[in-house]
Amino acid sequence: MGNRNKKQLPLQVLKKFRIIYGTVRQHFREIERTCGVTGSQLWVMQEIANTPGIGISELAERLSIHQSTCSQLVEKLVARKLISKERSKEDQRRVGLRLTEEAARLIKNAPGPAEGVLPEALSALPVETMQSLDASLEKVIQQLQIRDDRLAGKPLSDL
Repeated sequence: MGNRNKKQLPLQVLKKFRIIYGTVRQHFREIERTCGVTGSQLWVMQEIANTPGIGISELAERLSIHQSTCSQLVEKLVARKLISKERSKEDQRRVGLRLTEEAARLIKNAPGPAEGVLPEALSALPVETMQSLDASLEKVIQQLQIRDDRLAGKPLSDL
């Protein structure tokens, strides 16, 4: 590999990160513009629509976010009357989440995948490609001079 190529390749890869990051940001801006909620709030509502009565811990697991982050997202949606909480008849300690009619309408008119364009694109990749990408990204993360591993537990739309 020539010296010029050695300098060009990192810039070529950087451009690909820009395309991914920019596309993700544009998608989330479009969600906020058309729905009036953040991308992560829309994803929360979509998961509740798919599994009415779901609890916070299972919801956090599905979104791959920290439970306290999930609780904050849910509380904001409860305050906006887009989600309601119901105590389980079998177990009074368990709280299940349900969408309000307004939230159901909102989801129907939402642009693109609720979980975002990146999770959708990643899930469409073959397993071998995902494993290779995972290993490569781990190497990139190890090279970072400054890193915040807590960001792994936050929704992409909230970064």
